[in-house]
Amino acid sequence: MSGPPGNHVEEQATPRRSHRRRKIIVLVLVGALLALTIPTVVAYFKLNGNITRLDVSRYLGNRPSTSQAAAGQDKPLNILVMGSDTREGIGTTEYGKDTIEGGAHSDTNLLVHISGDRERALVVSIPRDSMTMAPKDCADPNSTVANGAVRQWNYNYNQGGPGCVIKTLEGLTGVYVDHFVVVDFRGFQDMVDALGGVEVCTTTDIADADAHFTLAAGRHRLDGKQALGYVRVRKTVNDGSDLNRIKRQQAFLSSIVQEATSTGLLLRPDRLYGFLNAATKSMTTDPDLGATTLASIANSLRHIGVGNIEFVTVPTEVYPEDENRVQWTDEATVIWEAIKADRPLETAPATPKPTSTTPAKPLTVSPDQISVQISNDSGVEGLAVQAGNALAVQGFVIAGYANGAVEDVTGVRVVHSPATADAARTVAAAFPGAKLVEDAGADATITVHLGTGAPNPVAVPNRLGTDPLPSMTISAAPATSGGLETRKADQDICN
Repeated sequence: MSGPPGNHVEEQATPRRSHRRRKIIVLVLVGALLALTIPTVVAYFKLNGNITRLDVSRYLGNRPSTSQAAAGQDKPLNILVMGSDTREGIGTTEYGKDTIEGGAHSDTNLLVHISGDRERALVVSIPRDSMTMAPKDCADPNSTVANGAVRQWNYNYNQGGPGCVIKTLEGLTGVYVDHFVVVDFRGFQDMVDALGGVEVCTTTDIADADAHFTLAAGRHRLDGKQALGYVRVRKTVNDGSDLNRIKRQQAFLSSIVQEATSTGLLLRPDRLYGFLNAATKSMTTDPDLGATTLASIANSLRHIGVGNIEFVTVPTEVYPEDENRVQWTDEATVIWEAIKADRPLETAPATPKPTSTTPAKPLTVSPDQISVQISNDSGVEGLAVQAGNALAVQGFVIAGYANGAVEDVTGVRVVHSPATADAARTVAAAFPGAKLVEDAGADATITVHLGTGAPNPVAVPNRLGTDPLPSMTISAAPATSGGLETRKADQDICN
């Protein structure tokens, strides 16, 4: 028997209202998604559209071999960054309206090498006053460094733009340039302003009429226009050379890196977008270096520490025909070979190697509970046994030795299973700068790979016994290049 008509109507209406509510919820969710997505898409297209593309490939002629990706790694990248001194669009004529020859120069030239493992970056400054061989006619693919003439470095950009600079660099060094970026004065100013200014430090008062810049000794936060004056200062500070200006510029870049990677910027989308907008508006790049590629590179470097970004200047000496110019020394080859091999730069240590090391966290496994095998992958005879003796005196159990188990090892690798991670930290503490590598297939024995440049063992904080470490006369350190001065991006800007 059917119920009253009113009840029947009520039973049919309830699912219709429920269905309507679901539709409303779906529309709200879609609207919210669009509200979040559209600005991101618009931002992407705006940033990507800001970038000016320039194809110079037809001018480059025969090129060096490009770097190849190692197993499990990204491809190493070499990006040539050029600072154009064009005065257009900077809102002032204080620095003149044009260069003497007409057109722009690249007074700042940085080759940025990003390692395949994305754990380090090397920034090489090329002095603007370097006298090197260069193609006579950069527009002619058959005109090369080998059949060229001597030219001052920053004139390459004036003579043939980014393509001429790339062609000259590749011809001189054999280093393949994957991408290039040109940044002008205006973009430099805007990027600094977008960061809210950048802190600098000077140990002496600066008063430079050419740069239209004055600054008292000490720490200061500079806006974009002030920062441009600061990095252009040359003649009135120290010996007035471009080489000393490069040192100040490297310290300034370190400050920018510290500022740009701080959580204050990363957690402020408005400031981050402002910085990226300023950067891309001033960029001229090769066609393959758009916003997508830049984002991919940035993402691959998200775990790199600021301390793993290193600056170095191409070593030079006075150019015999003009004491106001310089020429590269033979030690420059050390830089180019390190880049081509994608290995860390071999430099003389700035301070003596430590005699002890303190890990970030307390060590929890005693040396006598750890079995260690040592592999000598450095090619230096006797290195593994010497290291084994230094570990044994501290209580470590030496399980054996091997030679050449792994090729192309730099420094020290400590390979361990997931279960022996804490024990591996104790082993790594004996080798300053050692890299921990987890291997799911490893057994309870921890393997130490000693490669080129491996430091000799030091005493670990929880060592057993008090006997001194044996004398260590064998070294895996490569021949050093005392002329190479490096700077880490996390270094105090006053140093």
